[in-house]
Amino acid sequence: MLQDKRSDLTAEKQKKLLTRLVSELSAKHGDLYYQPTSAIAMLVKGYIEKDAGLNADEHALVDHLSQRDLEVLLSLN
Repeated sequence: MLQDKRSDLTAEKQKKLLTRLVSELSAKHGDLYYQPTSAIAMLVKGYIEKDAGLNADEHALVDHLSQRDLEVLLSLN
């Protein structure tokens, strides 16, 4: 039960961070809203790896996520 709550908390933190990253990318790419989720996930993945400037905790939340994982999480928002 505690493990389930911890997983839920991690998922919420991931969603919040991804929302922030997509907002940052949207400021740079004005047409991001019209892109398919797969393209956005690819941009987010590259942004995480190179330019996002995440702290260690934030990086640990999303670094292990694959592009497909990002697509799923983005589609839930």
